[in-house]
Amino acid sequence: MKNNRRNRKLKITSTALSSGLLRAPSSLLLALSALLFALSFPVQAQQPAKIPRIGYLSGSGDDAKNPGPQAETFRQALRDLGYIEAKNIAFEYRFSDGNPTHEAELARELVRLNPDVIIIGAFPAIRAAKEATKSIPIVMTTTQDPVATGIVDSLARPGGNITGVTRLTRELSGKRLELLKDLVPTISRVGILMNSDAQNAALSIKDYEAAASGLKLQLQVLGVRGPNPDFPAAFAAAAEGRVGAIVTVTLL
Repeated sequence: MKNNRRNRKLKITSTALSSGLLRAPSSLLLALSALLFALSFPVQAQQPAKIPRIGYLSGSGDDAKNPGPQAETFRQALRDLGYIEAKNIAFEYRFSDGNPTHEAELARELVRLNPDVIIIGAFPAIRAAKEATKSIPIVMTTTQDPVATGIVDSLARPGGNITGVTRLTRELSGKRLELLKDLVPTISRVGILMNSDAQNAALSIKDYEAAASGLKLQLQVLGVRGPNPDFPAAFAAAAEGRVGAIVTVTLL
């Protein structure tokens, strides 16, 4: 009877994971990812000889002892749920330098290691992992719209082997410009500071352009690139273009 109840619980868990994506503030993204992992591998259902391996692509950090603040948040959330590294879970870490090409290759490398689940936040890596495997579960933590960018079919039914958490803020693009216009009615030109190398940069700019047209605002894209962006040059371009305010756009 107990086994039947456990099987029903696992079936419900599996359905919950495949039925949709979670939308959450950025402070909850990694904690929710840990919860998704816990639902995939319940502690009481594990066999002693089987330790789930997690492939984790970190955007910061140097090694397993110092994997960066985001990875540590994820590990702490797992510990709170009863999962202890080197005891009942194992990690395969890879560390990104912020280069989109490098991130994609690291994602493919994690796929080749064949872990039980892969945790990824960088958008180029999410896309690369999706293309590299149809069987390994991928839990993504992203600030981007996974439907508009073609990562999943829909929020309610993502399909395939991808689930995760996202913070949808595209609809706030217009609100940010409206707020600037309310605060400074005389403003006529706004700079958009962003990573020009991001795969979804063009999509983000379209959101701002649509809102700017109705507010009679001109936009100036202030693009920066690479792991060492040239911010002084971007600010100099803003001053030369007589930009009245700057909106920063984070693209992961």
